[in-house]
Amino acid sequence: MRKLMILGASYSQLPLYEAARRLGVSTVAVSTPGDWPGFQAADEFSYTDISDPQAVLAAAEKFKIDGIATCCLDAGVRSIGYVCEHMGLNGMTAEAAEISGNKYKMKEAFQKGGVRCARHICVRDRTELEDALEQLAFPVVVKAVDLMGSRGIFRCNTREEALANYEKTMAATRKDYCLVEEFIEGEILGCEAMISNGELLYCLPNNIEAYQSHVPTPVGHSVPYRKLDALGGEVERQVRLAIKATGIDNCPVNCDLIEKDGLIYVIEITGRAGGTCLPEMVGLYYGIDYYEAIARLALSMEPEKMFREDAPHTANLSRTLTSGRNGVVKAVHNRNEKAADLVDLSFNIKPGDSVRRYENGIDRIGQVILTGKDLDACEKRLEEILSKINIEFTE
Repeated sequence: MRKLMILGASYSQLPLYEAARRLGVSTVAVSTPGDWPGFQAADEFSYTDISDPQAVLAAAEKFKIDGIATCCLDAGVRSIGYVCEHMGLNGMTAEAAEISGNKYKMKEAFQKGGVRCARHICVRDRTELEDALEQLAFPVVVKAVDLMGSRGIFRCNTREEALANYEKTMAATRKDYCLVEEFIEGEILGCEAMISNGELLYCLPNNIEAYQSHVPTPVGHSVPYRKLDALGGEVERQVRLAIKATGIDNCPVNCDLIEKDGLIYVIEITGRAGGTCLPEMVGLYYGIDYYEAIARLALSMEPEKMFREDAPHTANLSRTLTSGRNGVVKAVHNRNEKAADLVDLSFNIKPGDSVRRYENGIDRIGQVILTGKDLDACEKRLEEILSKINIEFTE
């Protein structure tokens, strides 16, 4: 029986364990200790820091794995490349994984590869920060190079904000440097893709619903991309350039972009499937189990066959459920009934739990995934579903 090592054991990786089981593949869960569902779902497990490539390699050799994968988180990307290169497994090289896991190295690769992206300057102290602020027009973004999501990333409208947020960024990062970038004002979008032996198996631009915090944070995605006819080709061109520039191959691809005045800029790209229901979005659009495709790619089990020409291209939408206030949950009221178009409506809160006013992904209280005949139908259906949900708080 083939053996797949999966980095991460939270609810986000659970569908990957389940997909491997359906393929008849044995799994090894890797994470730091905790009450993670992946440990129960896996056949074997290892208490290992997934951000430590050498430790993950030691575990991989111990369990004699045939493939290694993750989804929805960045922490294990460098380890995947390191293990694949040392054990001859299907996946990114260690160098490509290092580049895609470090925003500074990534931006340097983008510049050399002709990828359209924001101007950036690397800074190591306040003097270099002051110099960078003289070269860039406000607003700027102060950005940690090694953190996922919106952690350690701040939009700054003034010099004073940049200096204050620089201290916050350096307190959060494990590096002794960070980036200062020009802020591109535009419409953010995403793109999921998968590359196998240099062949792009699919490329799916998507709309992003963003929560405006220090920087825009995705709380939802939908397909098809609203500007697919006008800009879909340019999105794919920039994604291909970014893939080539970073050298990533034999992996899923998650790319964040922004459109300004009809031009597509690449924010960042990484060699793993995205979070916030993106694997479900891809699966619904193509009529497949995308988690299975991820497992197949890691194990060289021909994922190409899953992306058929007669794919249904089903319009779909996902949304993270959030709270607009802090409080303790008294009751969760949901008047929605089961329906064919309501793929998932789930809550990760219960009475007695404390919730926070939403600021980033750790504050989520649930999720909705739905399908429709087109985007307009999906958005109207979402309004109906949300109108039937009410969270009651204790006074």
